[in-house]
Amino acid sequence: MRLGLAQINTIVGDLAGNRRRIIDAYHTLVREGAELVVFPELVVCGYPPRDLLFKSRFVADVEQTTRELAGEIGKVPAIIGYTEANKNGHGRPAFNSAAFCHQGRIIASARKCLLPTYDVFDEDRYFEPAATPTRVDFDGQRIGITICEDIWTHEMISTRRLYNGVDPVAQLAGCCDIMVNLSASPWNNGKGSLRHTLVGDTARRIGCPVVYVNAIGGNDELLFDGRSMVADMQGRILGGLAAFREELRVIDLPGDGTDQATAGNPSSCYLAPSFEQEELADVYDGLVLGVRDYAQKTGFKKALLGLSGGIDSALTAVSAAEALGAKNVIGISLPSVISSQHSKDDARILAENLGIEYHTITIADTVAAAEQTLAPIFAGRPRDIAEENIQARARGLLLMAISNKFGALLLTTGNKSELAVGYCTLYGDMCGGLAVISDVFKMQVYALSRWINRDKEIIPASSIEKAPSAELRPNQTDQDSLPAYEVLDAILRGYVEQGLARADLVAQGFDATVVNDIVRKVDLNEYKRKQAAPGLKITPLAFGVGRRIPIVQKYVS
Repeated sequence: MRLGLAQINTIVGDLAGNRRRIIDAYHTLVREGAELVVFPELVVCGYPPRDLLFKSRFVADVEQTTRELAGEIGKVPAIIGYTEANKNGHGRPAFNSAAFCHQGRIIASARKCLLPTYDVFDEDRYFEPAATPTRVDFDGQRIGITICEDIWTHEMISTRRLYNGVDPVAQLAGCCDIMVNLSASPWNNGKGSLRHTLVGDTARRIGCPVVYVNAIGGNDELLFDGRSMVADMQGRILGGLAAFREELRVIDLPGDGTDQATAGNPSSCYLAPSFEQEELADVYDGLVLGVRDYAQKTGFKKALLGLSGGIDSALTAVSAAEALGAKNVIGISLPSVISSQHSKDDARILAENLGIEYHTITIADTVAAAEQTLAPIFAGRPRDIAEENIQARARGLLLMAISNKFGALLLTTGNKSELAVGYCTLYGDMCGGLAVISDVFKMQVYALSRWINRDKEIIPASSIEKAPSAELRPNQTDQDSLPAYEVLDAILRGYVEQGLARADLVAQGFDATVVNDIVRKVDLNEYKRKQAAPGLKITPLAFGVGRRIPIVQKYVS
């Protein structure tokens, strides 16, 4: 059987635009010889639609669009993810469904059984689960249809306990010739290898080949990496599509379940070059995709950011230039009277290396005017963080003005380590529309910057080698207020991502005073993170939609 995998990038709510992309992909794959075309989960409306599902016409409009799509499907069937109204009179208002379309109509609708409600997922809020997966008998083939979470019941996955033993894979075992899984599985570091194992083991469990088609694209904070694949009944990957890129591909599935090599046709085996790639390449590609899609899907053609000469703004600028093209990125240097010459030089050199538009705007007069205005009420009090933050807020004021004037998306440049402990200024360097590296720990920023420079120097070496500094007071370094980033990041991974208590961290060998200070800062700065720009999610647990800690709370772990 020749399987058409339609790994396409859709926009949430753009029903007309998504419809065109689906039809174009279908016809392309049919011309290339596909005998069955499979699309990702909820491809008609985009994933995740979230509370759009509560709008009075949304589900009905998605259904109508899906019927129109079915009308354009010919003798080659297509399986298309959509939302289906729940007309049972009880339960949630909709099903997360897959339409099996053939010869102008929907001949079957398969409904998702397992609805994830953890991390970034909230599907139980919207959808009614099906009791059993659907099998469609077509042209002599028994095709089992599952949707994303339906196959995430592997013993190595802890979330399987949420479903009280319900296992759609087991329900289909032994009664299918092929199983398809329509997926919208968000990416995070390390998830690719987990999916390979999951799909392969699912094929072995069910006793037939598995076709896994995943979404690709950035939707708000979430990044979908694609990496659609086909596994034979022995669990061997016959073909894998690109990471972080759209791809349409026809993959041959031998009728006896053997892989291409044993079938005597090794040239038909296909793995995109990026299907398996190193972690740093994954992170970089994810950031680039996230910037590109956030800007383009919200209507921005240009991006803007402040260039401090430091490593964080450098990484953000490189990602933006790759995503949108150098001609569409504006870098602004905003030096104060205490900004070092090497920082100003590094900002300029980076802009020259990237070929982006570059301007220098000094903030000395703006800061002086603010301090003069505040002098009467500040009289008799020593200079402290209030004056330091005037500099950051002056930069935010000017960058937002430029953003408004030129319609450019302002990118914030703070990393996860800083955001975690509040080492950032509300209404200052936190101003912006997208926080590009807010889920990238500081040590990852260093690793990515060196990786970017692997062939030639793009980020100035001094930006990487010098001691990091906010430069809000003379001779300031980050380590005046924070432990070494190697230590800070390790504590943050334990406390934020793993949920460890202070005692657990101390037992691992971290100094108790340092642990207590870091934990206190993380908890105290929840209010800042609630006001931060949306950030691209690259780790298993990012600040934002997947982490919901109260601002007002007194629990001490």
